[in-house]
Amino acid sequence: MSGFHDIRFPDAVARGATGGPEFSTDIIAVASGFEQRNVNWSAARAKYDISTGIRTREQMAEVIAFFRARKGRAYGFRFRDWNDFEAEAQPLAPTTDPLIWQLTKQYASGPSADQRVITKPEAGTVVVRVGGSPILVDVDYLTGLITFDLAPATQPYADFLFDVPVRFDTDHLPVVAVAYHIQQVSSIALIEIRA
Repeated sequence: MSGFHDIRFPDAVARGATGGPEFSTDIIAVASGFEQRNVNWSAARAKYDISTGIRTREQMAEVIAFFRARKGRAYGFRFRDWNDFEAEAQPLAPTTDPLIWQLTKQYASGPSADQRVITKPEAGTVVVRVGGSPILVDVDYLTGLITFDLAPATQPYADFLFDVPVRFDTDHLPVVAVAYHIQQVSSIALIEIRA
């Protein structure tokens, strides 16, 4: 992924952020009241507002420095979604190469499920199992690709922690200094980057 800095947004601010997955759906209603729904995206794209996580002058200074170092929307970075960052016993998705598999996370609800591709696992947290036994694999922490020495004979599973690749959704950081220790900002949006 070009234009990506492999650094995580400050956790203390991220813990207070709001947001989550977003889909794009067009709804066409006819005169009788029936609807036709067209799903535009096959996968969700997360959006966050980090302004709700800024509680101190020091945190605001850290966000300003982080924003300037990423040059607004120019460079992506890692973001910890504290509501969704853990995965246990998740099936890996095959690729065209039998030695290379992709980290994923399943979201099941009743008979329906959604599979999310994970591209930013946290270093040192990925444990891959085949037949219930942990095995050594090569993990690409910038793509979420897992490389086996030998093609697995059965479905591989993984436990891991992960971040979301995001970027600022603005090139302008509107901060108002109300007093020395009080700054106000209406919204600072982050948007997920799709690989």
